[in-house]
Amino acid sequence: MTAEAPTPATLAEMERVLSRVAYLAGRSRRHERLMAMAGVPLDRAAVAILRHIAESEPLRPGVLAVRLSVEASHVTRQLRQLERGGYVIRVADPEDRRAQRVQLTDKGLAAVGRVREVGRRYLEQALGDWSEGDLRQLARLFRRLVDDFADHAEDPVGPPLSA
Repeated sequence: MTAEAPTPATLAEMERVLSRVAYLAGRSRRHERLMAMAGVPLDRAAVAILRHIAESEPLRPGVLAVRLSVEASHVTRQLRQLERGGYVIRVADPEDRRAQRVQLTDKGLAAVGRVREVGRRYLEQALGDWSEGDLRQLARLFRRLVDDFADHAEDPVGPPLSA
């Protein structure tokens, strides 16, 4: 059975909703408030890197940049900040002693744990009236959405629109 193709109206509504969610989730003031609650004085980019490292094995900085779809120089700057703060360390790559990987320190692990806890509490507050079944379905669809976005992150979207 093949899936029914989405209509332009459905796609337009999804684009509007996703833009709104991204805006609300990414607001600087919200990030600052959540980081203050977590006791983690880091910007969004640094927190994203910490979270990504926590969800994987120690990674080379270049691999981390590819996985986050950002420039390697951006990751390098953030990693220097995180190293100075004691959140990450560089370790020898067991596959290539000339290369290095980045791993979390105990301080970094604790920071990620606090960030996740504050994020969980925020979701609990915002989605407290949702049923467990609805939340499970939303989590499943979000996983699918993220996987599909990641699979198509570098795909061209067609020719530029004319003005």
